[in-house]
Amino acid sequence: MTEASTETTPMYDYTSNCDNSSSDVQDGSKFFLVLYCMMFGFGLLANCTVLWVLIQHIKLRMMTDVLLLNLVMSDLLLAVSLPLWILKSQSVALCKVVTGIYQLGFYGGTFFVTLMSVDRYLAIVHAVAAMRARALRYGIIASVVIWTVSVILAVPQVAFASLETEDSETFECHPVYPEETIEFWKKLRNFSENTVGIFLCLPIMIFCYVKILLVLSKSRNSKKDKVVKLIFTVVCVFIACWVPYNILVFLQTLEQLEILDDCEVSNNISRAMHVTETIALSHCCLNPIIYAFMGEKFRKSLGNALKKHFCHKSRRSLSHRDTTENETSNTGVRSTY
Repeated sequence: MTEASTETTPMYDYTSNCDNSSSDVQDGSKFFLVLYCMMFGFGLLANCTVLWVLIQHIKLRMMTDVLLLNLVMSDLLLAVSLPLWILKSQSVALCKVVTGIYQLGFYGGTFFVTLMSVDRYLAIVHAVAAMRARALRYGIIASVVIWTVSVILAVPQVAFASLETEDSETFECHPVYPEETIEFWKKLRNFSENTVGIFLCLPIMIFCYVKILLVLSKSRNSKKDKVVKLIFTVVCVFIACWVPYNILVFLQTLEQLEILDDCEVSNNISRAMHVTETIALSHCCLNPIIYAFMGEKFRKSLGNALKKHFCHKSRRSLSHRDTTENETSNTGVRSTY
């Protein structure tokens, strides 16, 4: 049983030992509600469009195509989870499902963005030597590994996902850890997110794109400027979306380790977490624009797909009209005899 609410629920309960009023978040709850709905609508439309073109009109021949397909699927998971977080739920099962969708989308999306950076690095820096490594089968193997790792990382959060309530009417979906190990699981959650987002994936992306830029700087390719702009966009958008969120997660870890012990700082972190989390989730809406619509190959495929679709519909319409006119004409002839 679910009921709509005008308050948005954070993905996690980022609370501290200090008295932290949530009035600031509640004051902006309607804004976040509208924003989440807009992100859901745009993310669903953009990612479904990319998915349609990839499946119907682009043959999956290389690792790049497989990785883009999986990135779209992970972004779709994040987009689908947005309206589910807006709803207040009285079902533990639904709480676990939503948590699992969000976790898979979060880890899968970050891993696939990183692996696409590695794929571009191999394609440009080691173009000849890496031809076999970028084959379709290796893309499929890499995708299976990433989804497996994402499931493993998501399992603890799904296992502990449950409903918390301050009264008998309002329920919120949060991880509820055992009292004796609560600090361990909170630190492990933060450590996992920081390791994936900042300490592992971000350095790999920066390394790959710096190497690519060095190679392109020595190249006379006419499309060099477009590639450089795309690389700059990818890195800047990833940093803008995920780094602020991961910094706050890291600061919360310092709180748990009692390195930060200031209630004012703690309250500011809790208030900022909701905003940075929303910015991070917006990445699932921006990925289709960056990786698909900005790519020349995809734009051509989308244009051809739309032409075929509308031409097919117009032909069917003309065929149906001709058939109707023939039937009307034949009926008129029969009636005269």
